[in-house]
Amino acid sequence: MTTSDTNLDALVAAVLGSSKYRAVSPDLVRAVGARELAARPTLKAAIKATKNTLHQAGGAFTDAPIDYGRALAELRAAAADGDELFRAAARAVMARHTSTRERLPTLDEFYAATLAALPPPGRVLDVACGLNPLAWPWLPLRPTTELIAYDIYADQIAFLNDFFALAGVAGRAEVRDVVGHPPDEPADLALVLKTLPCLEAIDRRAPERLLDAIQAPRLLVSFPAQSLGGRRKGMAAHYEAHFRRLLDARGWPAQRFVFDTELAFLVQKG
Repeated sequence: MTTSDTNLDALVAAVLGSSKYRAVSPDLVRAVGARELAARPTLKAAIKATKNTLHQAGGAFTDAPIDYGRALAELRAAAADGDELFRAAARAVMARHTSTRERLPTLDEFYAATLAALPPPGRVLDVACGLNPLAWPWLPLRPTTELIAYDIYADQIAFLNDFFALAGVAGRAEVRDVVGHPPDEPADLALVLKTLPCLEAIDRRAPERLLDAIQAPRLLVSFPAQSLGGRRKGMAAHYEAHFRRLLDARGWPAQRFVFDTELAFLVQKG
C-alpha cells in the first residue's frame, strides 16, 4: 500500500468517524478526500477541506441532527388518523430540512404547476433528494408510479424507505454518490431540485455530467432564489444565466416557472 493510499484511508476514517459525517456515502468521502489530498499540504488540511466540501454539498441543509426514529413515529401515528393529518405530519418533518422547508409555502402549487402538462410517468427519479420524497402526497402521480430516490446519507435513506412502506409508495431510496455514479436506470421524469449548485461544490463539471447521464426524457430542475440566510443577492438570475448556457449548448428546450423561493425549469432532453 502506498503512502497516498494510507493517507486516503486515514482521511476517510477520520471523516466518517465524526458524528456529523458518519452517515455520508463512503464513496463520496473517498472521492472528495482523494482530490483534497492532492491539493493540500497535509493530511490534517485535507481532512478539514473534505469536511468543508461535504458541508457545502449537503450538511448545510440541516440546522440540527434529525431524529429519524421520532419522525417516523410521528408519521405512523398520523397515518392512522387519515390523509389530512398525515399530510400535516409530512410537512412538519420536511420543515426540519432547509431545502424542503423553503418549498413548504408553495408546496400546494409547485408540483401542480410544473408537472401539469406531463403524461403520468411510470417511473420518477429524485436525485439528491433530501426529504423531498415526503412530498409524495402532493405529487400529481398515479399510485402505481415508481419513485426512486438517491442521496448521500445512509440514515436518511433508511428513513425514506420506511416512509415509502408506510405511505404505500412503489420504489426505493438508495445511498448513492450521484457525482461519481450518476443514476443509470431509465425513467420518465427526473427531479433535480436545488441540487446542481451543491454538486458544483464537489466538482464544477458535475452538474452537466449528471444531466447528460440521466436516462429520462424530462427533467424538473430547480435553483434556490435566495441563500440559506434568506438573502437574494441576484442568485436566481445568476443560476438561470448559467443554466441557459448549458441548455443552449445541448439544444434542450425548457419551460420556466418562478416561485417565491425557487426558480424551476421543466426540461425536454434531446
